[in-house]
Amino acid sequence: MTNVIVVVGAGSIGQAIARRVSAGKHVLLADLRQENADAAAKTLSDAGFDVTTTSVDVSSRASVQALVAKAMSIGEVFGVIHAAGVSPSQASPDMILKVDLYGTALVLEQFGNVIASGGAGVVIASQSGHRLPPLTVEQNKALATTPVEELLALPMLQGVTDSLHAYQLSKRGNSLRVMAEAVRWGKRGARINTISPGIIMTPLAKDELTGPRGAGYRRMIEVSAAGRAGTPDEVGSVGALLMGADGAFITGSDFLMDGGVTAAYWFGELAAK
Repeated sequence: MTNVIVVVGAGSIGQAIARRVSAGKHVLLADLRQENADAAAKTLSDAGFDVTTTSVDVSSRASVQALVAKAMSIGEVFGVIHAAGVSPSQASPDMILKVDLYGTALVLEQFGNVIASGGAGVVIASQSGHRLPPLTVEQNKALATTPVEELLALPMLQGVTDSLHAYQLSKRGNSLRVMAEAVRWGKRGARINTISPGIIMTPLAKDELTGPRGAGYRRMIEVSAAGRAGTPDEVGSVGALLMGADGAFITGSDFLMDGGVTAAYWFGELAAK
């Protein structure tokens, strides 16, 4: 049977991971915009990958269910790369929570029902989740385990009016959700982890660097240990570890890779005085 790698979000990070884990497998590339999926598919096809495209709205249960059905019609779902999302400069707080928090939980739920034994998944979270102050044990559990359709009704999410705060909550929620889902995926013999990248040079990052918070983002790069932004290929390398045989003992984990920005935020030049 054909092994299928589902890539949700046709951007450069999703493509970078897919290139490293999809040789000999079938890539199902899904994006909100069909033209984005088609453009990414041409790049992958030209590089020798077997690719099918479709559109998906991760904030819609029916749309995600249709994506699962399409994947299953091709073969056995052996890998899931969830790289879809919106940033603080691109969307309202409500939209960020709907796409980045609810949408991720929905994808994890639906693909967790069908992931093959020996399969693995990676969710792209963000360094922003590591800059949110500690939540209570109860709040952590709520973000991790509240049924998907009740998630956006959580009291802690009501009245969130700042897009960055919504983004931080969503990305913290992603890593917590993955930890909880790792238990369920594990019962199917599969693994799931998150990667929390820092500033990676993608179109989304460029929107942030030129947006209202651009000066702050440039400052993060300047004072970080690495002194530069990251590349999608570097995220791809970590994704390949987590989805491959060398990562077989890793599940329910979150990998922060931000060039040292979070370290500077809590203990360095970006720390509150």
